[in-house]
Amino acid sequence: MPATILDSAVFRDIFTTASMRNVFSDETRVQKYLDFEAALARAQGRLGIVPKNAAAEIVRHCDAKNIDMQKLKTATEKIGYPVLPVVQQLVNLCKNGLGEWCHWGATTQDVTDTATILQIRDALDLLEKEIDGISDALAKLAKKYRDTPMVGRSNLQQAVPITFGYKMATMLAAFERHKQRLKELRARVLVGEFGGAAGTLSSLGKDGLKVQKELMKELKLGQPEISWHTVRDRIAEVGCFLGLVTGSCSKIAFDVKLMMQTEVEEAYEPFHEGRGSSSTMPQKRNPVSCVYITAQTAVVKQYVAALLEAQVEDHERATGPWEIEWIVLPEIFLLAAGALAQTRFLVSGLQVNEKKMLENLDITKGLIMSEAVMMGLGPKMGRNKAHDHVYDLCREVVKSGRPLIDLLAEDKEIRKYADRKALEKMIDPANYLGVAGEMVDRVLKMRKQ
Repeated sequence: MPATILDSAVFRDIFTTASMRNVFSDETRVQKYLDFEAALARAQGRLGIVPKNAAAEIVRHCDAKNIDMQKLKTATEKIGYPVLPVVQQLVNLCKNGLGEWCHWGATTQDVTDTATILQIRDALDLLEKEIDGISDALAKLAKKYRDTPMVGRSNLQQAVPITFGYKMATMLAAFERHKQRLKELRARVLVGEFGGAAGTLSSLGKDGLKVQKELMKELKLGQPEISWHTVRDRIAEVGCFLGLVTGSCSKIAFDVKLMMQTEVEEAYEPFHEGRGSSSTMPQKRNPVSCVYITAQTAVVKQYVAALLEAQVEDHERATGPWEIEWIVLPEIFLLAAGALAQTRFLVSGLQVNEKKMLENLDITKGLIMSEAVMMGLGPKMGRNKAHDHVYDLCREVVKSGRPLIDLLAEDKEIRKYADRKALEKMIDPANYLGVAGEMVDRVLKMRKQ
């Protein structure tokens, strides 16, 4: 009976995806072990290290459907590792004793690590599609709302105007960087392992590197420059990458949660009948995807720390840190898949309230434009003098509740330098967006290069 959120019949497709669960299932893991054994047999048969008929017989049985999973469970509990029990079953499946050539010169960790890399390759392909989808959705939002003014916030306070397109483009740029990171890390990470007992391939004599090269060709993985049994930066890098990607998802979720507040109402998650309903308060429309993203990404970060701890391994074959990866790496991928899927759903259907964005720009009665007024008056009045004068008027706005434009226009000193028409131009948020639009264009252009 499923006992975790990731396996729960109720929650599993909220916190992860079926395709990612399949990548890290027992059946897939065993198949990756067998893919290694088949590739090794083909490579060694081609090099004349094992008889060709033995290689063919071994390959013929390398299908996970041939493995008795209950026997595998029992043997793994006894031995402590699943590779030898799989090899034992494979040997027994082969006829005429040809299975004795199976696993020639390999060790358990060679099979396990290479199988893990094969799983990582499949998992990264799945995540890449989600990352691309998020990037596409953010690009549409950035382009559509390029010139839509809204409040920019600093320390949760109104700061200066920005555009919603600019806000989305900042996240788009991050996901474009993630795409580049993914492209770069594949060459470093998608490297197999084949080193034998202590990594020196001593059991194969002078043929070790030849076999290693042919094996990696078969598996379409990079050939390691040296064995990496206890040097785990490849696995740790993948974890750190997923920490970065899901961190960006969490940033989006955090901002959307804040924009969904009743007092803000600038954006909402996609609407479905009953989605986000309260069991007791009929008026509520709670964030849902944002909440799950927040939880998923928080756990990913903790698991990344565990992967970094797993780098500290003893000598040439480790006693314990390696198994940390067995526990946390699948869950990192499963939770990352869920977070990315929720984020893609969120940004692809995000509901934007332009009217409320404009209204929120005006709730401080012009105070959000105080910097614009100061900078507009500065060249004629002097920056420090303008700052102090506008500061005093801002305090008066807070005290009296009157609009800043009225106090500016009535001020005798300010009237020496600007009439009401000029002041109204200064205090219009649309006139104080800096180069937000150009920055949006630069990010959109970057996607095409």
